[in-house]
Amino acid sequence: MEKAKGLRRTLTGMVVSDKNDKTVTVVVIRRFRHPIYGKFVQKRKKYMAHDPNNECRIGDKITIEEHRPISRKKRWIVRQIVERAV
Repeated sequence: MEKAKGLRRTLTGMVVSDKNDKTVTVVVIRRFRHPIYGKFVQKRKKYMAHDPNNECRIGDKITIEEHRPISRKKRWIVRQIVERAV
């Protein structure tokens, strides 16, 4: 079963590193209720995203979208900058 082009996953996260050329590291935090204890738990995961114009800076809140593999670790691309860092 193939995914249609318009049904790619999007995530919102914060840029934690912009040291690489045309690449940013984004931390995505998701909150969910623990199935047994009922407590809200936070899990964080880092994603490498392609930033073709080197626009993103550390602290920016951005939206990333699933993409074809660009390199060994990059499978996401920056779609928009939601909020600039202060």
